[in-house]
Amino acid sequence: MDRYQKVEKPKSESPINDNEIRITSQGAIRNYINYAIALLQEKQAKEIVLKAMGQAISKTVAIAEIIKKRVPQLHQDTAISSLSITDVWNPIEEGLVPVEMTRHVSMLSITLSTGELNKNSAGYQAPHFVEESKPQYHYHQQQPQKQAQIPYNSVNEDNGGYSNWGRGGERGRGWGYRGSGNERGRRGGGRGYNRGRGRMGGGRSRGGGGGY
Repeated sequence: MDRYQKVEKPKSESPINDNEIRITSQGAIRNYINYAIALLQEKQAKEIVLKAMGQAISKTVAIAEIIKKRVPQLHQDTAISSLSITDVWNPIEEGLVPVEMTRHVSMLSITLSTGELNKNSAGYQAPHFVEESKPQYHYHQQQPQKQAQIPYNSVNEDNGGYSNWGRGGERGRGWGYRGSGNERGRRGGGRGYNRGRGRMGGGRSRGGGGGY
């Protein structure tokens, strides 16, 4: 759009009501809040309307929340809409035609009222009632000491943490848990490797190892 120049249109300002506050992105938040509270308390206005467009919408929501905290028991009704704005761009070089661009701008309207509003409205919010803070009592109870728990697979075992499977390389008879593995033992002066299963309660290992 370097070859075009935007045509400035005269702003058609609609009349502003006495209880209406139009918020812009450049205005100071404190000024809007003070003016709104003055309308409600000093001028005894039953309701005020906050209006904003585009980037000033989030700012308007924050202002409404601050006003509700300073002036309790306010009913709120929020309405959202959009506005179509057509911009005209005239060429600054010969051979080009004017260009029109239409953009949609979001609009927000927040009504704050001391009286009841339409509760069936989708944007209605009831007043926030401030409850008195009750004293809180903290009771400190002595927790019973927990007994040390023996982790699973660690009861008098020297088998690498596995309780159901024996490891090879054990000497003599199989004590403890049932296991399988290659046992190396001395029997009758001869050496041999026995492959068998150890039983609970000191059972002997069975196997077919031969001495050498």
